[in-house]
Amino acid sequence: MKRLLIANRGEIARRVIRTAHRMGIETVAVYSEPDAQALHVREATRAQALGGAASADSYLRIDKLLDAARASGADAVHPGYGFLSENADFAQAVLDAGLTWVGPPPAAIRALGSKSGAKALAQQHGVPCLPGYFGAAPSDERLAAEAARIGYPVMVKAVAGGGGRGMRLAAGPAQLAAALHGARSEAQSAFGSGELLLERALLAPRHVEVQVFADALGHCIHLGERDCSVQRRHQKLIEETPSPAVDADLRERMGRCAVALAQAAGYVGAGTVEFLLDQGEFFLMEMNTRLQVEHPVTEMVTGLDLVEWQLRIARGEPLPLAQDQVRFSGHAVEVRLCAEDESFTPHAGTVRRFRAPDGVRFDHALFEGLAVPPYYDSMLGKLIVHAATREEAIDRLAGALDRTELLGLPSNRALLAACLRHPVFRAGQALIPFLTQHGDVLREALQKREQEMTVRCGPSAIFTLKNASGVLPCPFARPLRLRHRGVLHDVPLQGLPERVPGLAAVGIERGRWHAQHEGVDFFIDDASFEPAVGAGGAAAARELRAPFNGKVIAVAAEPGATVRKGDTLLVIESMKLEHSLAAAQDATVKAVLVAPGQQAATSQVLVTFEAAA
Repeated sequence: MKRLLIANRGEIARRVIRTAHRMGIETVAVYSEPDAQALHVREATRAQALGGAASADSYLRIDKLLDAARASGADAVHPGYGFLSENADFAQAVLDAGLTWVGPPPAAIRALGSKSGAKALAQQHGVPCLPGYFGAAPSDERLAAEAARIGYPVMVKAVAGGGGRGMRLAAGPAQLAAALHGARSEAQSAFGSGELLLERALLAPRHVEVQVFADALGHCIHLGERDCSVQRRHQKLIEETPSPAVDADLRERMGRCAVALAQAAGYVGAGTVEFLLDQGEFFLMEMNTRLQVEHPVTEMVTGLDLVEWQLRIARGEPLPLAQDQVRFSGHAVEVRLCAEDESFTPHAGTVRRFRAPDGVRFDHALFEGLAVPPYYDSMLGKLIVHAATREEAIDRLAGALDRTELLGLPSNRALLAACLRHPVFRAGQALIPFLTQHGDVLREALQKREQEMTVRCGPSAIFTLKNASGVLPCPFARPLRLRHRGVLHDVPLQGLPERVPGLAAVGIERGRWHAQHEGVDFFIDDASFEPAVGAGGAAAARELRAPFNGKVIAVAAEPGATVRKGDTLLVIESMKLEHSLAAAQDATVKAVLVAPGQQAATSQVLVTFEAAA
């Protein structure tokens, strides 16, 4: 292996480049049109353009990736995670092209990539599975009958799914039809297959996964577990190892089952076997046939480089360690920093200011001026801390999040810090419903602090930028009116406001600023010169605007139709997720300004309503 093409982007591409270069292996980056200036493109030995913007036109094009490998002289391909990393056809195409595939054999990907197939294989080898129905291509009527047999609540899952997509909970028969429709639609969009399975739902389990590694010589070991229970939309936000709920005996039993499943499938390389853990019992969810986003926490407690292991195994080398040689030290916690607000709505935009914190591992692809596109996942990077104790790791990571400056678009930075500091998480008691149960309280507390910061620091944020030259404003008192989340704050000013130490602020558009202070993010608008009706937000009642960039995939609103508060008006796909936009109040639709297939920009007017009489 002399030249490695990385069929991915962002932080995972940079991560693979770093290890490959240390091992003396040249690297080839590939990039879509929006990623032409990305850091992974700059850091690789060479780069090849794929063209296109959306994943389907770039990172999911097997033909373009193989053309890039041929053009660059690459002799191996690393898929990273996401995109084509678990696509058996891509793995086979790489091998057929005479290249080294850094991943499991295509047959193992096929055997484990289907949730139904993986569960059948698991049951044959004594791996615990939840009761379910894994038959091929069933009708909705058959699924309804099987759900009644299994017993509610049931989880509807995409057979070809992963990453939490194509999953819906049906608490009872009345919810099943909507769950089937939603899961099938999302699965078809994400994976090209709408095939579904059912399994008994556990309402408050933990999500605990086991890292496995196998070589081509028949050896397979595990590297401990990771607890990934803090999630939103079935996607992980916080991961740690060891799990607060796993002792040595449980670790050995889970590890033994994970290894058995991998060996049964003829596995080679890095893989992760995911379990649900409920009151000491564990049940197989699925096996991910790739490196995981959260692999750094395993690296931190074992002192191993898992990408290096992947590359060595792909070269035919044996596993570097036997099971009894694996050592664990301390505790590691990781958080996923995402371009989304505290309600988990993704946002594209431009990074106007970025300062990374000292003293932690930060895997990212951020820089000032980076345009975060709407075409890919919302994750921007991962902060990881390793310490002697869990408490120390949590404290250091929360402090690092406070010191991370990321201005220009919303992020979940403050919410992550609040989750880490929550007493339930600190006590090691966070289960999968953690954010469902505590999210509203966390959001309310964050928004209260934002309002306080708006009054306390808003004037300084605005005038520090407006008056960078030091020119004093009018010496007479002036009424400054700031708007934060639709709430107006009158803050009379006389002279230039004092600078607030530690305050960071950027202007993101005319009359709008993004500021951060003491770990709090807040967006503020200067509404001082707006007409009172506009400043009060009356215009918002007459129009629906896009909250983020995305592709319109469905429109339910029609001109002249009467809609009720909460009715879905249209659906936008952004950052690989579907989002329904609903009416804010009862109204009559005046005009629909977009159509399915159209790309919508942030703040673009989508629907207008008749003015109230």
